[in-house]
Amino acid sequence: MKRIMLLLMLLVPLLSLAESDHERARALHEAGNILSLEQILERVREHYPGRLLEVELEQEGESLIYEVELLDSEGQVWELELDAVSGEMLKQKLEK
Repeated sequence: MKRIMLLLMLLVPLLSLAESDHERARALHEAGNILSLEQILERVREHYPGRLLEVELEQEGESLIYEVELLDSEGQVWELELDAVSGEMLKQKLEK
């Protein structure tokens, strides 16, 4: 029982952090400041079909960047970075 309580105490702050990131992204999109995740994923899938593994919205300096990880049909993992405002592909990196 003590382990469960300890685990919950550790997880609750992480869950609230994830929710605040989600809320921030939604607010930025609704204000017209960034493209929606759906729009970003459409652009990604035009050139990189595969299974989505992870997406993060990061702030790098003054720029907002979507970081997308996906698994291609050959089992390779790609890390892509797209400008959250324009959707421009900034970086494509094959994970090794």
